[in-house]
Amino acid sequence: MVYQDAMGDFYQTGVISTLHRFPGTTLEKMEAQLKRFQRQQPVTLLLPSLWSEFEGPAMPKIVEQLKQVKYLREIVLVLDRADEAQFRKAREFFVGTATPVKIVWNDGPRISALYQLLEQNNIPTGAPGKGRSVWMGMGYILSDEKTYAIALHDCDILTYSRELLARLCFPVSNTSMSYEFAKGYYARISDRFHGRVTRLFVTPLVRTLQKMAGYLPVLVFLDSFRYPLAGEFAMTTDLARIVRIPSDWGLEVGMLSEVFRNCAPRRVCEVDICETYDHKHQELSADNPEGGLNRMAIDIAKHLFRTLASEGVAISDGFFKSVKAAYLREAQDAIRKYTDDAAINGLWFDRHAEGIAVETFARSIDVSARAVIEDPLGTPLISNWNRVTSAVPDVLDQLKAAVEEDNK
Repeated sequence: MVYQDAMGDFYQTGVISTLHRFPGTTLEKMEAQLKRFQRQQPVTLLLPSLWSEFEGPAMPKIVEQLKQVKYLREIVLVLDRADEAQFRKAREFFVGTATPVKIVWNDGPRISALYQLLEQNNIPTGAPGKGRSVWMGMGYILSDEKTYAIALHDCDILTYSRELLARLCFPVSNTSMSYEFAKGYYARISDRFHGRVTRLFVTPLVRTLQKMAGYLPVLVFLDSFRYPLAGEFAMTTDLARIVRIPSDWGLEVGMLSEVFRNCAPRRVCEVDICETYDHKHQELSADNPEGGLNRMAIDIAKHLFRTLASEGVAISDGFFKSVKAAYLREAQDAIRKYTDDAAINGLWFDRHAEGIAVETFARSIDVSARAVIEDPLGTPLISNWNRVTSAVPDVLDQLKAAVEEDNK
C-alpha cells in the first residue's frame, strides 16, 4: 500500500530548479513530445547492470517496459560480472525491442584489453563496480557522436515504469529548456519511510558541515537536492565528456560535486520521476564497515570531506570530532521530525532502529575521517574522457570497435 497523493507541493528547494509531478499531462503526450525532441536532441539510455539482476524480479520487467519505448536513439547496457554464456542470454532479453540495443561486455576479452591499455597509459579506471560501468558506458556513447544527452537509471527498480524514463529524459531533451543535468527524485515511502542514508546521514551531515565550515556554495548546492542519492540522472554529452566519475559507493554524491564544478546551477534541475519507487534494499551492516549502508556512508563521507578540503577548508582531528558531535544532534532532530511525520500519516516507524542507524553512521564518520587524515587525496576519480582521449587518441574508436565486434 502506498501513502502518497498525486498532488505534491510546488516548493522550489534551493539554487537548482525543481520540476514537480502534478496531474495534467499523460504519458502518451509526453512520449510524443520526446519523439519530436529526438530529431534535434536525441537521448541514449545507459544501463549499468550486473548479470544477477537479470536473474532477479526487476530487470525482466524493466526490459518489457523498454520494449514499448520508441523515442530513444539507443539503449546501451554495460554488463558486469557475466561470462560469455550470460552475455549471450542478456542479448536475448532485448529481442523485439524497438530501440537499437548495444551491450558493453565489461568482462569480455576485448573490453578487458582496453582497461589494460588505459592502465598502461597511466589512466586508472578504478575497481569493478557501478562507477566504472557508468564511465565505460559513457565512453561508448561518446564514441558515436550522435547522441545529445545520456539518461541513466538503476536496474534493480521493482516498481519501474515508462513514466520514470520519460520524466527523466524530458528536461535535457526538451529543446525549449536549457538544462545540462537532471537528477531524478521520488518519495521513498510505502507503509514506512525508506532511504535511510539520505534521511539520516547525507542531509544531516551536509547541514552540519554548513554550520561548521560556513557558507560554501558546493554545500548549498548539495543541500538543494531532495534525494541526492537517487541513481537516476540525465546529462548532455558535452557535460559527460568533462565530469570525472567516482568508482566507489560515493558515486552519486561525487557526481553531484563534479556537476557543481562544471555546470552553472541554473542549468541543473531535479525532477519528480515517479509516484512510487522500490528497489533492492541494502542491509545496514552496523558491525561491518566493508558492507551495506555502513560502507556506503563511509564512502560518501570521504567524498564530502575531501570536497571540503579541495574548497580550502582546514580539516583536522579536532574538526572531525566536532563534526561527529554536531551531526549526532542534527540526525537526532531528523529522527524526531520523521517520528512526527510518520504519526500524522499513519506510517509504521521504528524509532529504535532509526537510532541504531544514526549511531552506525556516526561511526562511519570516524572511519572516513581517519582515512581522509591519513590520505587527504584518496583514490583518484576516474579521469574524464577528454583527458583519456588526450592520452590515447584513438581509444574511443577502439572501444566502439570492441563493442560492435562483441555484439555481432
